[in-house]
Amino acid sequence: MIIFDNNWAYLAGFLDGDGSIYVRVKPNKTYRFGFQIAPTVAFFQSEKEEKKIQKFQKNYGLGHLRKRNDGIVEWVIEDEKGIRLLLNKTNPFLKLKKKQAKLMIKILDNKSRIKTKKDFISLVKEYRFF
Repeated sequence: MIIFDNNWAYLAGFLDGDGSIYVRVKPNKTYRFGFQIAPTVAFFQSEKEEKKIQKFQKNYGLGHLRKRNDGIVEWVIEDEKGIRLLLNKTNPFLKLKKKQAKLMIKILDNKSRIKTKKDFISLVKEYRFF
């Protein structure tokens, strides 16, 4: 059995192989412009590996686990602080998802600068969130 430690290089390999970096724009009437920009970093494993992915989540102290109906367990990080930490620490070691990680950080930086509806629409158009 592998004992998972706080090894960012190993986590980068996990992200490259069984992870995803994405942003969704979803309707949400409680947000200022009626939509929510929802950044996510997720890792996927079979339910058979649930204990292992639980150890990852606990060791890194980021995000939460979610069980899907198709037998997959997701480790999901959706808060901006957690995403920034994870991507900044794993970026030196990423191979396949380095471009997506850099783009996510850029989106988060630009998202924090939204002041007006025009700013929001510009961000959505720039990154083709439609």
